[in-house]
Amino acid sequence: MNQNDPQTWVIAAVVVMVLIAVAWAIERQRRSKHLRQRFGSEYDRTVSARGDRAKAEAELAAREKRVEGLKIVALSQADAALFAEQWRVLQSRFVDNPKGVVAEADRLVREVMTRRGYPVGDFDSRVGDISVHHPGLVETYRAAQAIAIRDQRGEASTEDLRKAVVFYRALFDELLVSRDAKTITASSRARVSTKAVHQ
Repeated sequence: MNQNDPQTWVIAAVVVMVLIAVAWAIERQRRSKHLRQRFGSEYDRTVSARGDRAKAEAELAAREKRVEGLKIVALSQADAALFAEQWRVLQSRFVDNPKGVVAEADRLVREVMTRRGYPVGDFDSRVGDISVHHPGLVETYRAAQAIAIRDQRGEASTEDLRKAVVFYRALFDELLVSRDAKTITASSRARVSTKAVHQ
């Protein structure tokens, strides 16, 4: 093969470009698979909302990078027990004051997030941060927030409020005992029956 032949250089350049394109496609496929596995249904929702897979993946990757830069800590057993007791008291008041309980549930979730190390900015920021470690609970968190907003306008029924409390409780429980906090025992979580909420 004559290295001084222009055709040789053209062929070599084409081969290099093809190899680069193949490597880029493989990397993009690997990244897409990783983000799908990490974010679950939140991946599909973000792609649908953005209308463009590349933009959606860039957003999800940015969320991931942001949360990895945070110092997320496990709750101490004392803090976990205290929060669990606050939730028990909150839940026991549902029958008498369901509207007040929904607002209190939202506050408690934000308080636990703060104690764990999540910055508690606006709702969209909280959802973005939560979606990285708890993607399966993002939709119910959004639903709880939507009900809380309707409640502020006087448009939520008692059944809506019950659902909101159940939705907040799911995220609250997950934040209370995280995957990195295995030392917190079931007794310190003080899990309580949802009987009051269902009445």
